[in-house]
Amino acid sequence: MGPAPISTALLLASLLAVVLIEAAAAGLGAYVHLPRLWLIAAARLAQILAVGMIARFQTGGLKAIGLNRPSLLPGLRSGLIWSGGFAVAAGLLFAGLAVTGLKPLHLIRSPLPADAGQRILYFFVGGLVAPVFEELFFRGILFGYLRRWSVPAAVLISTAVFAAFHLPTIPLTQVVGGVMFAVAYHHSGSLITPITIHVLGNLAIFTLSLPWFQRF
Repeated sequence: MGPAPISTALLLASLLAVVLIEAAAAGLGAYVHLPRLWLIAAARLAQILAVGMIARFQTGGLKAIGLNRPSLLPGLRSGLIWSGGFAVAAGLLFAGLAVTGLKPLHLIRSPLPADAGQRILYFFVGGLVAPVFEELFFRGILFGYLRRWSVPAAVLISTAVFAAFHLPTIPLTQVVGGVMFAVAYHHSGSLITPITIHVLGNLAIFTLSLPWFQRF
């Protein structure tokens, strides 16, 4: 199911663009005193644009990465269904852990900026911009390329690279999320599906990390 395999040329060109933009952002950060979140936002937006343009140039459109127009609304619906199902499963699991006296939200909390303005920016960058880039590259490009060998191998390898991208820590959420995003993309054929799950998941985690939920 899903789009045709990604070519080696598209994978390498996308990887080169992502690495160069990441290096440029790091270099800029060393000379220009900008808040880190602004640099991350600029880098991710540039990477989204670069990978999208490369895919369009090499394939004549965005269908190869699951972003053709007919798949957008079905992908959104599928993403909402996956998100709802996962939310129910996670809620039941957390309720079970809470009964044992544990505080399950501690497993998924994300450190948020103390400043209100920076916190809003954090929600925008981490909850929208970063998920779009990560799904575009890790699922649309990397998983799409690896899938030529086998879906299980593609799921495992793309998830491992996705988790490594978030070093020095590899939270449970990235491992579980990486597997779910890849499987959802493979079954729906639309990259909008994992983008929707990823965006809603990140926003939920950030919301549950607010001070109001610290006692849980």
